[in-house]
Amino acid sequence: MAFMSDSTTPPNGLDTAYAWIASLRLKTLSLACCGIILGGSLAAVAGEGAWRFSVWVTALITAVSLQLLANLANDYGDSLKASDSPERVGPKRGMQMGLILPAQMRWALALMIALAVLSGLTLLTLACHSFTDVLFFLGLGALSILAAITYTVGRHAYGYHSLGDVSVLVFFGWVSVMGSFYLMTGHFDARVFIPATACGLLSVLVLNVNNLRDLEEDRRHNKITLAVRLGARGARFYHVTLLLAIVACLLLGAWHWMPERPWVWLWALALPLFYQNLRATLRFREAAEFQSQLAVAVKINILALGGFATGLWI
Repeated sequence: MAFMSDSTTPPNGLDTAYAWIASLRLKTLSLACCGIILGGSLAAVAGEGAWRFSVWVTALITAVSLQLLANLANDYGDSLKASDSPERVGPKRGMQMGLILPAQMRWALALMIALAVLSGLTLLTLACHSFTDVLFFLGLGALSILAAITYTVGRHAYGYHSLGDVSVLVFFGWVSVMGSFYLMTGHFDARVFIPATACGLLSVLVLNVNNLRDLEEDRRHNKITLAVRLGARGARFYHVTLLLAIVACLLLGAWHWMPERPWVWLWALALPLFYQNLRATLRFREAAEFQSQLAVAVKINILALGGFATGLWI
């Protein structure tokens, strides 16, 4: 399929609305929210009055804005590079279907950048009490916007050079959890690092399921994800390693809080899903067979991190 030019007029109505919903990838918003929810829960047990509703909600809005920006930028970058071809196994996206024009997507990207900047500045106003903190989080916010866009956009898009996994670990784990924790408490706590790492690795797990599913398609279009670089067998071994590392982090994190907050072991409710994903990975042969595991990986995120966060509150 030849991608549409800026001068082509897309159809109106429900098809166009569906195309935008598909490009926004609303199901991925849970991943953006998990880190903020976990960071807020860790802040709530850090000390009296550490958890602030206004900061927590604004951090959630900022994280969701950045996630939506990343989703639209991914659609834009992959479409221009022809990586989203008709043979792709996963769900169709707006520009891939020819229902969203490049110019329209650029306007949408500008709108999401504006929303992310507005919510981010509001967050800094509410949470930062020193000039150093303001400068640090301004820089971190600018880096987050840049990372969201350049994952697939540009000649040197890092998602095409096997760096997506590292970026997801950093921004969905350490920045999201430890950043929101700091904004609420004004300090860092070494105990936050382990659950933050688990949170980041859980998002990497979702990314690797996606990359395993699209492995052959990405290879044909020179999108060198880590799964493509490792090959099918290596990517499966990497996935099993991720599962084991996540369980280890959750075990260690729960052990740290066990005397004070024994209900953090609620995360173990996700263990059957871990096992299901492990079995599917070991049996993985064709991309189409692995499509259903994307939903399983997202459910693991929600149940494991939701259980851990809920246990901190009880």
